[in-house]
Parts: sequence; C-alpha cells; structure tokens
Amino acid sequence: MTDITLYNTAHRRKEPFRPIDPSNVRMYVCGPTVYDRAHLGNARPVVVFDTLYRLLRHVYGADHVTYVRNFTDVDDKINARAAETGRSIREITDETSRWYLDDMAALGALEPDHMPRATEWIAQMVEMIAGLIARGHAYEAEGHVLFRVRSYKDYGALSGRSVDDMIAGARVEVAPYKEDPMDFVLWKPSSDDLPGWDSPWGRGRPGWHIECSAMSFELLGESFDIHGGGNDLQFPHHENEIAQSRCMGHGFANVWMHNEMLQVEGKKMSKSLGNFFTVRDLLDQGIPGEVIRFVFLSTHYRKPMDWTAEKAREAEATLRKWYRLADQGPDGQEVYRPVVNALADDLNTHLALSELHQLAHAGDVGTLRSSMQFLGLMADGIPVWAKEEGPSGEVAALIEDLLADRKRARTEKDFARADAIRDAFAAAGVIVKDTAEGAEWELSPDFDLAKLEALK
Repeated sequence: MTDITLYNTAHRRKEPFRPIDPSNVRMYVCGPTVYDRAHLGNARPVVVFDTLYRLLRHVYGADHVTYVRNFTDVDDKINARAAETGRSIREITDETSRWYLDDMAALGALEPDHMPRATEWIAQMVEMIAGLIARGHAYEAEGHVLFRVRSYKDYGALSGRSVDDMIAGARVEVAPYKEDPMDFVLWKPSSDDLPGWDSPWGRGRPGWHIECSAMSFELLGESFDIHGGGNDLQFPHHENEIAQSRCMGHGFANVWMHNEMLQVEGKKMSKSLGNFFTVRDLLDQGIPGEVIRFVFLSTHYRKPMDWTAEKAREAEATLRKWYRLADQGPDGQEVYRPVVNALADDLNTHLALSELHQLAHAGDVGTLRSSMQFLGLMADGIPVWAKEEGPSGEVAALIEDLLADRKRARTEKDFARADAIRDAFAAAGVIVKDTAEGAEWELSPDFDLAKLEALK
C-alpha cells in the first residue's frame, strides 16, 4: 500500500498518515456560504481536497473513504441578499448551492459523499450547545449563548496564539453580555423578519462555528482523520470548532490541513482593484474548467497561488497536446506510480504534473490517459474545446517522439542529431521552449508538417 505523508497544521510538520480505521477513512472540509457565485479563491480548497479525496480513494478504495463538505445556508449575508431581492432565503440558497456544484463540477471536482446543509441540522446544534452549557463551557446571556473561551486551556494551539495576544491584536466583538471579549456566539436571537428556530433560549439561529462541530460529529463520529479548509479559516473558525468539540469530549480531527490563498497577477483579489472574478466569469470567458484546475495543480497547496492569464494560456496549450496524445490511449491502464507517489508526498501536485510531462514526452499514451484521469483532468475523454483547433493527435505524437529523440541525442552527446531536430523544428514552425519539467511546444501559423516528417 502507498504510504501517504501530509503536513499537519496542528503539529507544524509533515507526518505519516495513519487513518483511525483504514476501512473507513473520514475527511471533513469547510464548504461555502451560499449567497452568490463562488469566486476563484473559493475554488482552490475544492480542487486541493478533491485531489486528496482521489488519492485516498485510490489507496484505500472508493468504498472506504467518506468525504463531507457542508453548505452554510443560514448567515447574515444570505439574510441581506433576501432583503435586497425580495426572494425567499430557501430560494436563494437552493439556487446558489446548485451554481456552486455546477461550477465545481466544471473544474473536475467529484461531489463529496455528504453535503449537509446547516439548516437541516439545527436540532443537533441545539443539543450540542445544551451539552456545552451543562459542562460549564457555555452560558446564556440576553437571549444569546456564548462559548466560554478560557474554559478550554488549549485554545489557540492550532494557530499558535495565546488568548491574551488574540485580544490585543484581533478585532473582537465587544458586547455587554459577554463575560470575556474572546467569548464567541453559539446561538443568537432572531427578530420576526429573520430566520429562526425554537430553542431553550428562545427563537434564534446558530452561530457559524457550531455547525461544523455538530455536523462532523453526526456524520463522521467523535473522532475522524482529516479536517481541511483555507488558511483564512484557521483562526477563529477552526480554533473555535476544536474548542467546542473537545469540550464535548470529542477527539475531533487528527490531521488539520490548510491551503494558502490565491492572488491574481501578483495582487490580492479585490473588487476595488478590478481583479475579482468568479469561476463562472472565467468559464463564460471561454476558459475551460480543466485549464483552471491545471493552473491550480501547478502550485503546491501550501504556497500562495498566483492566477495569471499567461499561466492559463500555457495550461491550455499543454492540455491540448496531452488530450490529443491521451485520446489515442486505451482505457484501464494503471496510474503512473510516480504520479501517485508525488501526491502521496503531501499532495505535491506540481511534481505530479511534471511526471505527466515525462509520460507525454515518452509517448506512453495509455498511462498518460489514466494518470490524467486520476488528477481529474480527463473524466470523459477528450473535451470538445480541445478538438476545435490545434495539432492532431498524430502531429502531437510525432513532435513528442522527436523531442524524446532530441533528449536521447543530447544524453548520448550526439549533438549533430540534436541540432538537426532543433533546426527541423524551426524550419517546420514548431516553437519549442525548454523548461525544468521538460520541453513545451506550440505551432506557429506557418507550420509545415512535411518538413517535420522528413526527420522520421
């Protein structure tokens, strides 16, 4: 069996992954608040943890992995959107949840095994809140229920902060009913115009943090293997989840994984900078979902990812070539072991793509096809957009064969042969760019196949 190593944020180091039960590997990932289209940054954790989900299924078996990702469908932003539009909250959240799933499917993401909606688990949240009160970790005040942060001695361990430092450096809500500024809301009252549910503390609605603790417990048990999300959730959301769950006596998550944030052309994505866009914006501009996924996979998940138009163009050119090669390959091939090993080393997707480059250069089309499918890049054969223009599979295969021939000639110091291939590429209109991963190429408008075939 493949040995998997993952970086555990809680311990700040890479560790061998040892599931609690190899026959029931369990993962929870924080999902979206559904009030609008998902922006590009929202999509990064989806691709990251979809890739991990695929790896776990490959190693432990598809029937032995349970992946949960929630929908937050009770939130002040949703309430505001309903007030602005005059539409019902359920209508808005049904629509935006469907948008989200459609857009993520366009990126090649598999749907999780469970996708709980917060509003359908209110009773379980109320039960957990009552349990925290009974244990002295929460208290009622003016219709609110708040978690008593200082009652959990390890609060701040995930993010590496002390409570006093957090108070000094963080923006915390100061309210007269709080015992301590760091205490956070588990339940809050609802006015007649807001969604609410009956509870021992009056009509109200849950705070954001309690939903993940309650739903993960119900669907995955007291302890589970992996909890993931963007690093912007590390504090306070994940810190609060840990405190709630541990104070209920739950082991909660063994491994914590966080992806870094996304930039656009070297800058933080922002509406004020004019570089803010949704996944749907890119899809509607004609950028294929596979291209978006490829760009995401090109950067390790623990590094900031910079989305650029140039990266998208390069990804599309590479995928066009790979699709034409892989489309000639048979189904049912084994996934290339170095690709699996790359992912098993803390999801090294950059290295995995480098291995695909090697497969393409070697002309191993069957293994290239299965390995692309493993990475979520070729679910249903060659996509329509890749057939519309560009070189045929035969031309792509010829160029890759010649590139492999050139590489062999260089290794064997047959410089005359290597130079002849280089000159033939130039004469035929094949633009070759050598990179650390291998050679990239594209065809110029005056491409002449006959000049290339003369080298065969």
